[in-house]
Amino acid sequence: MLETGTQAPDFTLTGVTASGEERSYHLQELLADGKPVILYFYPKDDTPGCTTEACDFRDRWPAKQDGAHVLGVSADSLTSHRKFQTKHGLNFPLLSDPDHQVMEAYGAWGEKTLYGKKSVGVIRSTFVIAPDMTVRKAFRHVKVAGHAEKVLDLV
Repeated sequence: MLETGTQAPDFTLTGVTASGEERSYHLQELLADGKPVILYFYPKDDTPGCTTEACDFRDRWPAKQDGAHVLGVSADSLTSHRKFQTKHGLNFPLLSDPDHQVMEAYGAWGEKTLYGKKSVGVIRSTFVIAPDMTVRKAFRHVKVAGHAEKVLDLV
């Protein structure tokens, strides 16, 4: 399992920029500017918890924007991401991982329990990745309330 101090898996995923444009995001390229990457995995666009989490990052990130990149990742399509960004004015990219390959590499895909029912899906997780590609901090089984603030306080 990927933990604090371990090497973050490199990846390339297609995403939607804050202005709605489609492009590829490569972790190693993002880190080349010396800023850490906050990579957060969430279950589904425009659901209550995911909207709260995204809007918290949206509202808190501008004060730290020069210090880090924020990227949201789910299995949703680029069309869904674009609608979600537009509806909520999200100011950071959303990446699509429809095959769950990156989620699996980060341990953010697997069995989980919700309201007593077991299922397989996205495990809400966040990773702060340092410019040398080590995981500076791993947050697992994230509770949405106050999470963005805790993460952004690290950068």
